[in-house]
Amino acid sequence: MTPHKQKILLLDNGREWGGGTNSMLELLKRIDRNQFDITCCFYHNYSRGNDETIEQTLGSLAIPVTFIPQRRQPLWAKISKEIVRTLLFFSKERRKKAVHVVDRRWRIIPNAHKIGELLQAGQFDLLYMNNQPSTNTEGYLAARPLEIPVVQHCRIDPMLNRQLVTMLNRDCKAIICVSHGVSHTLQRHGVHHHLCHTVSNAIDIHQPLPDRTAVRQALQIAPETFVFGSIGSLIARKDNHHTLSALGRFHRLYPHADWKMLIVGAGPEQANLAQLAEKEQIADRIVFTGFKNNALDFLAAFDAFILASQSEGLPRVVLEAMLVNTAVIGSRVTGTAELIEHNQTGLLFEYGDIAQLTQQLIALWENKELRQKLTDTAAGKVREHYAIDNYIQGVETVLANVIQEKSHA
Repeated sequence: MTPHKQKILLLDNGREWGGGTNSMLELLKRIDRNQFDITCCFYHNYSRGNDETIEQTLGSLAIPVTFIPQRRQPLWAKISKEIVRTLLFFSKERRKKAVHVVDRRWRIIPNAHKIGELLQAGQFDLLYMNNQPSTNTEGYLAARPLEIPVVQHCRIDPMLNRQLVTMLNRDCKAIICVSHGVSHTLQRHGVHHHLCHTVSNAIDIHQPLPDRTAVRQALQIAPETFVFGSIGSLIARKDNHHTLSALGRFHRLYPHADWKMLIVGAGPEQANLAQLAEKEQIADRIVFTGFKNNALDFLAAFDAFILASQSEGLPRVVLEAMLVNTAVIGSRVTGTAELIEHNQTGLLFEYGDIAQLTQQLIALWENKELRQKLTDTAAGKVREHYAIDNYIQGVETVLANVIQEKSHA
């Protein structure tokens, strides 16, 4: 007798292809299809670069996907927000609440109705959401009247308020946290501890690794050139401007040093970053590659990888850098600081501290022995603790337990 497959609707209302998307796809590639029957619901058919859409990728995995088209913000909503921002200029918190009321009426509630229709029509056993609570309100609204359990996969240090915490404690059956830091943030704000399940992000530790020398030759980088690098969407939260400011200081201290900075990724901040590079007089050292599918190759070409973000969950790109024996510098924020043990598996700096980041750049540039010590320790940590099989098993266990609890209720 064929066992009943658990039907899951996976909701992702993001706009861009980021680390959370890649982590989700690693799950969908490996999840037990004999146990789980997954359909995806997206708002946007976003792309990886210009040549591969999420619809195409899911199709190659035989995962059905449906899209909820998003209408443009109506004029009344735009005007209402402007009035609210003007009248409530004295209170940021009140402005946010008032803007949310407007968004709830024109965007959130209509999306909730459409998600509810999908849940009913597909007779789904569970709604699994791939963002963070503040951006998934419509999913909770859709599932509540249908009494369909909700699992939230929180992939970044979440933004929370009292209303969101109340919603989670009332309507969410489990929250998969990509790091212990994310779990601590949720609980510190009042989310019930029994809802929080830490399942760390992970990577395929058995995948073929690129050859550093061959990659640098292909990129026409001389063996003696020291390469700093970053990989990720060029958005404000990633704070690449802190890295460029630190590199400007580095250049003034060591004007004759042979180095480059490769910025791998695309996004709305690229023009601002290019202007900053000009201002710091390092534009000739900065290479914007645009989006690249072969991130691991670039990581292997770097001597030092820098992640200066304001917030993270548990950045897979740090794990990948460690796997290919590239030294890592990261801001001391949730997730990143969980992976980087200072002076053991990488170097940390206080978020936004340009002077401290500059010193870390100098330390790695000057000290080959330090780089070797950090990369050896980091690679061992990744292989021991962050194998992809652990991640898949952890997520499957949470999903299965929630569905089982529902069937026994």
